[in-house]
Amino acid sequence: MEKVKNLLKPKANPQQQLRDWQRKLRQECRNIERQIRDVEREEKAVQKAIREAAKRNDMVSAKALAKEIVCSRKAVNRLHENRAQMNSISMHLGESVAIARTVGHLSKSTEVMKLVNNLMKAPEVAATMQEFSKEMTKAGVIEEMVNDSLDDALDSEDIEEETEQEVEKVLTEIAGETAAQLPVAARREKLKQPVQTSAEEEGDDDEEELEAIRARLAKVRS
Repeated sequence: MEKVKNLLKPKANPQQQLRDWQRKLRQECRNIERQIRDVEREEKAVQKAIREAAKRNDMVSAKALAKEIVCSRKAVNRLHENRAQMNSISMHLGESVAIARTVGHLSKSTEVMKLVNNLMKAPEVAATMQEFSKEMTKAGVIEEMVNDSLDDALDSEDIEEETEQEVEKVLTEIAGETAAQLPVAARREKLKQPVQTSAEEEGDDDEEELEAIRARLAKVRS
């Protein structure tokens, strides 16, 4: 019965298909913009937590939080790239309108195919772009693609070293002045000589706070 309905359903003309795709792309771009705002808003809270950890001379937590910020900023950069590529797809589709009016159908576009293929590899928008790929392939805008995973040309050790450098930069950027005063802070902590149980309880609280922050960041990045 569903197949019969699909056969009877009138096919959208090329211009209507283009408008529908552009509307979906605009909606997806708005979703990406909202996600970027969420990540950037959460980063401000993490920056505050890093400064507080540095004041406590808790550089283990400060470094862990700085690494979370590095990951978040990379995620935001990817989201900006995704949005730019979606806008580019929309622009190319718009240019296809004149051709579609002349020939009566949508013509294949290698540029759109490349952009869609790239976005299908992006975890944040992969599902949406897979659906776009099916619709555009059916409409004849792009050819059927095999989403092969690309081999990472970078060595894992180089990536780890680069991440460590970025973490140090973030620490210097956010808690540079505080970190410079750490030797004084450390001496003050020794003079206070807190009770061991109190220190352990404070450590547990810090760890719980760190895990909570990580969870929030992971949620807004997903």
